[in-house]
Amino acid sequence: MRKKVLSKFILTAFLLFIGCSVCLSQIVYDNDIRCGAQQTERYVPILKHQNVALCVNQTSMVGQTHLLDTLLRLGIKVKKIFCPEHGFRGETEAGKHISNQIDKQTGLPIVSLYGDNKKPTKEQLQDIEIIIFDIQDVGARFYTYISTLTLLMEAAAENDKTVLVFDRPNPNGYWVDGCVLKPEYQSFVGMHGVPINHGMTIAEYARMVNGEKWLTGNRSCKLLWVKVEKYTHAMRYQLPINPSPNLSSMAAIYLYPSLCLFEGTPMSVGRGTNMPFCLLGYPNFPIKDTIFVPQNIAGVATNPPCLGKQCNGYNLKKWAEDSLQCKNYIDIDLLINVYNNFAEKDKFFAPFFNKLAGNATLAQQIKEGKTSNQIRQSWQADLQKFLKIRKKYLLYPDF
Repeated sequence: MRKKVLSKFILTAFLLFIGCSVCLSQIVYDNDIRCGAQQTERYVPILKHQNVALCVNQTSMVGQTHLLDTLLRLGIKVKKIFCPEHGFRGETEAGKHISNQIDKQTGLPIVSLYGDNKKPTKEQLQDIEIIIFDIQDVGARFYTYISTLTLLMEAAAENDKTVLVFDRPNPNGYWVDGCVLKPEYQSFVGMHGVPINHGMTIAEYARMVNGEKWLTGNRSCKLLWVKVEKYTHAMRYQLPINPSPNLSSMAAIYLYPSLCLFEGTPMSVGRGTNMPFCLLGYPNFPIKDTIFVPQNIAGVATNPPCLGKQCNGYNLKKWAEDSLQCKNYIDIDLLINVYNNFAEKDKFFAPFFNKLAGNATLAQQIKEGKTSNQIRQSWQADLQKFLKIRKKYLLYPDF
């Protein structure tokens, strides 16, 4: 971990946190770097005369043009499209089944990896030689694009196909924090023993999964990647396109690693409002920093938690927008405070909370009245082990 450059005031405040937080000074926009997909000179020679499949969505852009259109114009033989949660165009809300379809513009089949199967079948890969994965991630363990990547790699390993990752910056890639997932809590919202916020790009993550042989059967696949030019982990990257319907602002993306844990509780995280993952509340909650009423929003939030009910709680947008402040940690104090103020404590933690946390320990620690410092300290041995693994697969200078 690099030496922290903090003012005396901030340093005093953050001595409470033992996680891997850093202070940043550089905000980076899309036109300041070159993502993997933009570097056609590097990958077109690889793709010539190959049958290609794409795993892409609305974030898979080359400038103002979608990767699919770019490759077709370059004469690449794209045979089919795989799509993750939220669909090919990112217009489907979280958790909704996505069916196979045909792309109206190109006539290519779109195969859903969030429908009847989450892993490509042998038949779906039969006419494919190389699969390109180009999707913007946000760096949180429970954001399902890395699970789709893992299952794609497994299918490639089983069927002797190559995976080519076009890398993109991680907007939460400047910090690592959170409890490391325990094997017994593996699910589609957490497949590997990594912390909640892993601090890796999608290509680095793929290299780790492959190198550590985390694919089923201790396999590894034929893996290639195209790096991002001019990127480092000390950068705070501003996404040009929303990665999913409810991560509709940079504030939401910064808050997501902490607030997604509340989706395993009765609390609303603002789904069904114009500030999803920036609000946190519940009917009759005693904190009244803000008031909001979740509504149905087609394609974004159908029947969201606390639908039509007035929720009292927190507006956390300003917390996240202080982009040069060192608030790079899982906010356990917020979780503790909300639990302590929640009237029906026996109904606070749903079973899904443990899947998101990656263990049953975090909920129990909060019930027992452990402080955030005590909880964070209990993560450290596993975090240090992960950081040693992570270091082996980094492609860019670390924070």
